[in-house]
Amino acid sequence: MEISYKKLWKVLIDKDMKKKDLQAAAGISWASVTKLSKGESVSMEVLMKVCKTLECNIGDIMDLIPEEKEEN
Repeated sequence: MEISYKKLWKVLIDKDMKKKDLQAAAGISWASVTKLSKGESVSMEVLMKVCKTLECNIGDIMDLIPEEKEEN
């Protein structure tokens, strides 16, 4: 499965926040923000900190996208 954080970036725009603002407010590392930007996996702890900071649920900041199966 792939991860999409498009919802997170929309929430940041709606709250007039930049990535560096989120990083500072949530107390997460810049490496975690970079992983989020690249659509990579981050720990549940990081996701919980982001949700707590933005006062939202995990489904409000990310989607799981099933991989398409190749047809033979």
